Amino acid sequence: MTIPRPRPPRRGPASRRPPRARARRAPLAARTAIAARTAITALAAAAVLAAAAQPALAATAGHVLAVAAIGQVISNTTKWIAGILAGLATLFLTIGGLRYLMAGGDPGEVERAKTALRSAAIGYGLAILAPVIVTVLKSLVGG
Repeated sequence: MTIPRPRPPRRGPASRRPPRARARRAPLAARTAIAARTAITALAAAAVLAAAAQPALAATAGHVLAVAAIGQVISNTTKWIAGILAGLATLFLTIGGLRYLMAGGDPGEVERAKTALRSAAIGYGLAILAPVIVTVLKSLVGG
């Protein structure tokens, strides 16, 4: 009776990884194409908006644009900050939505999309609460 010897490990083409890596590349190429089309669309929209822009203060070019009270400066600053926060929140909402759509079931990408959506929610909350925070601070200071 002979004892079977263990087989040596295979070498050559049979020991290579199965050709599954090629199947994973196709969704990545599709996602890259979608991202490129989205970026081109966003750039085209920005170009159209920039071309249609008009000077905001063309009618008041001869006037001095100053305010008489510090309260007006604080009010204007609050409006600017709220607008910037709302704009950034909209940007993060768009990025989060696009990431979620292009995730393709990838848990890491879905988590990044959820983080961007949470950031958008926080940004909208701060934009809404900015005037309230300024009012509370004015009452604490005595103004």
